[in-house]
Amino acid sequence: MNINLEKQKEIDTIYKNIKKDIDSAIKAYANTINYSEEDYFAEIAFCILTPQSKAKNAWSAIEKLKTNRLLYNGSAEEIVDYLNVVRFKNNKSKYLILLRELMTRNGKLDSKNILAEIKGVKEKRDWILENIKGMGLKEAAHVLRNLGYGRYLAILDRHVLKNLKELGVIEEIPSSLTKKKYFEIEDKMEKYSEEVNIPMDALDLVFWYQQAGEVFK
Repeated sequence: MNINLEKQKEIDTIYKNIKKDIDSAIKAYANTINYSEEDYFAEIAFCILTPQSKAKNAWSAIEKLKTNRLLYNGSAEEIVDYLNVVRFKNNKSKYLILLRELMTRNGKLDSKNILAEIKGVKEKRDWILENIKGMGLKEAAHVLRNLGYGRYLAILDRHVLKNLKELGVIEEIPSSLTKKKYFEIEDKMEKYSEEVNIPMDALDLVFWYQQAGEVFK
């Protein structure tokens, strides 16, 4: 791996400058296990709304749906009116209903236990891919990171891929991100993460900060 040392210096500087914020964010992710079932479920629902949409818009919609309780008992027709800030709102409103049904046992939300019963982080990701409509590899990694399981998962959005190419971790940005290609790049990112001593979940936040100027979900 021929790392671009100038680019790496930039990454190291950002990491050093915002490490306190990153550590705080990662600690908060780990603390989600202490959330109420409703708040834990909302973290999962958030990643249903993020594809091809701004994360802040997606979270704003989730907060409104939490406040008016539609996230927990509303129909797709009621929810969709609050999704104007995200793309594909009609599909996503239906996916939220399916998610709620999936994460309910004996008439109550039970998402914490449902995920906890699946042993292994990558096994959890496989389960999400097989069972949660509207989530691909990137969203599955994103939600698991936000729930404290992200140390060894890559959230490969366009900005992360751009940074990996500029760093020399990958030679090119693939025109399509197949499952095989995703895992290949994830392996390379994990090796790079170990080499530069920046955990994968921290790296994602560094790349996000570089793009947005802040640490966010």
